Formats: sequence, C-alpha cells, structure tokens
Amino acid sequence: MDLKSCIRTIPDYPKPGIQFYDISTLIGNGRAWRYAVDRLCEAVEDFGADRLAGIEARGFLVSAPVADRLGIGFTMLRKHGKLPGDVVSHHYDLEYGTDTIEIQSDAIRPGERVVVVDDLLATGGTFCAGIQLLRRIGADVRGAVCLVELGFLGGRARVDVPLVSLVVYDD
Repeated sequence: MDLKSCIRTIPDYPKPGIQFYDISTLIGNGRAWRYAVDRLCEAVEDFGADRLAGIEARGFLVSAPVADRLGIGFTMLRKHGKLPGDVVSHHYDLEYGTDTIEIQSDAIRPGERVVVVDDLLATGGTFCAGIQLLRRIGADVRGAVCLVELGFLGGRARVDVPLVSLVVYDD
C-alpha cells in the first residue's frame, strides 16, 4: 500500500515555506492505518522490545495501537510538567532554543528493552533526547520507529539506534 498517498501535505503551515505532512488523513483511513500499524508491529517485533516509549503527543497515537497489538507495555515521554509523581528530566537543544522531555522515574525497569516511537523524524533532536533519557534510567534502547521521515533534514544520522520509518520524503 502506498502510505504516502494517504498523508495530506499542507503548504505554508505553520509558517510560510514549511511543508506540513498531516498524518490525520492516514489515521482517518481505516485500511491504511491498519496497514501502517501492522508494518510498525513487524519492525518493533524485529527489535525484540518489551516496551514502547512514545514521544508526546502524536507518538502516543502511534505507540498505543502497536503496544496493544503486541501485548507489550507503553510508556509516555512527555513535555516538562505533564507527568505526575517523581520524574526524570532531560534538557536538550532545538534549532532555535531548548526543550525538556520527562519520564516517570519508575516507568522502566533497568535493562528493559525499549523502542522509541514518534510520528515523524525531522532533525532527530527529539528522538535523540528520548533515547538519552531512557538510557539514563537504565533502558536498553533497541531501536526507533516512526511513520514519516523527512530524509532531507538528515535526522537519521543523529539517531544512534536502528531506525525504521514507513514513509520517507527526500525533497
């Protein structure tokens, strides 16, 4: 199935010169969404994961059905201040500033095999931050998966674990 044909592109969003790849049309197409989740399940199974770590917010949409179908755990990596209880934080640089990603301190058992999940890989900064945070709390990060990769931004080169993306835009 051609998943790229199921993803709407919106020019000049959120600002002029940006081409936005809208996965809501993919999620809204039952047949295409099932196909995408099936492909992601295959990738995660190849990594031998015990748990998925989804990156806020659309990474949750991708992670939850995959974790459910595989019968494995799902953990949220969230923006600062969004998780209750004790958290571990990781500050990281963005192209134009900084951000913080957090995980509950007891969300991962030391040595647990984890795959990081998001909807889109752009420059790789958020994926890298998630991987570093997971490693800090003792996770064995086996890989990363995403629906869409913006190959022209080179983010894959920054991700130091095997990465599977279902759709790649190279221009």
